[in-house]
Amino acid sequence: MPAFLDARDLRLVIGAGAAMLLLLGLTHAVRPAPPQSTIGYPSSESPAWAGAKAAFLLLQGSGYHAERWEKSPEDLPAQPEGDVLILAEPSQGGTAAERAAIRRFVSSGGRVLAMGASAADMVPDAQAEAVPDWDPQPKTYAALLPSPLTRDADEITMVAPDAWKSSTRPWMALYGQDGKLAAVSYPIGKGEVIWWAAATPLTNGAIREKGNLAFFLNCVGAPADSHVFWDEYFHGARRSLAFYFKETPLPWAALQIGIAFLAIMLTFSRRSGAMRAPAAESRLSPLEFVETLGDLYKSAHASPAAVAVAYRRFRLALSRKLAVPTTTKLPQLCRAAAGRFGWPEEPLLDTLARSERAMRSINLDDRDALYLVRQLHDYSASLEPQGRTEQETSAWR
Repeated sequence: MPAFLDARDLRLVIGAGAAMLLLLGLTHAVRPAPPQSTIGYPSSESPAWAGAKAAFLLLQGSGYHAERWEKSPEDLPAQPEGDVLILAEPSQGGTAAERAAIRRFVSSGGRVLAMGASAADMVPDAQAEAVPDWDPQPKTYAALLPSPLTRDADEITMVAPDAWKSSTRPWMALYGQDGKLAAVSYPIGKGEVIWWAAATPLTNGAIREKGNLAFFLNCVGAPADSHVFWDEYFHGARRSLAFYFKETPLPWAALQIGIAFLAIMLTFSRRSGAMRAPAAESRLSPLEFVETLGDLYKSAHASPAAVAVAYRRFRLALSRKLAVPTTTKLPQLCRAAAGRFGWPEEPLLDTLARSERAMRSINLDDRDALYLVRQLHDYSASLEPQGRTEQETSAWR
């Protein structure tokens, strides 16, 4: 067990982890089921019930030159005769330039197989609207007239078809029932637009229904003549990887992990940090000693005693440095100090003589006593090593 974890801390961490796992499990268990309309979408990569992976693989296995198109429509071939672009209920809208590129593709001889109201917004001269109420029950639509697009497909099945509203150019109704259209076609330049009210006929779950596969293959055309571009660009292939993660539970899981990590850091980091003793000033510091001694002298009016202490201390230290007796007369002592240390002899003799007189004076002024003590301290500091001299000077001043 790590040194920074005791038994109680370990139980706390284990309990928090177990609670988080329990909450994640409950969230997964009680989350509302997505509506049936959003379970999958007609993508060539989706194996879901509403996906279209089976139709895409069927095209490739039947000799069609089929590929997933993950680029902008502006990159489609400039000479698209015989090519087919499948817009299977795109989930994203296109820009004006992208819609213009689709119009050029059709006008130049391409065929667009558009499905749903979202695809109608991207192809030229088409208008449709989504049904307000989604009905999960499949409905059967009969062929309205003989056509190469309805060959071998007398009827098709669709779920929740959108409503065709366009009236800008003549169009041919392919399938319908009770006044509702399920598929129409109309020419644009050299090409053709085929609109389905829903992508149901090519989905994994409904492509086996009667007429659906035949209708889908009729719309795509013969294998030898068709280069099929199955659009995934408007299904989100242009989005970044971060966008996909954003639509998954991963951001919430990362948030919970971050909160747990922050809680652990707040629990242990302060206690387990570097141990440092608090800085405390010594009770024996020179400054405190000087202040205490000064207060004693001041309360006792003992200025002469303060001068006497400083004088005797300096004279004893000077005598030891000069290797002379402590009873040496002042003139001789000052002469020897001047010769040894280069001090001016007269100021030193004046300071020492005044200090001797102050030691014996009972009416010594505090300011005179302070001046003499400072002078004696400065001389004493000159006798000490440099480091100690600076330290004591700061303490006295």
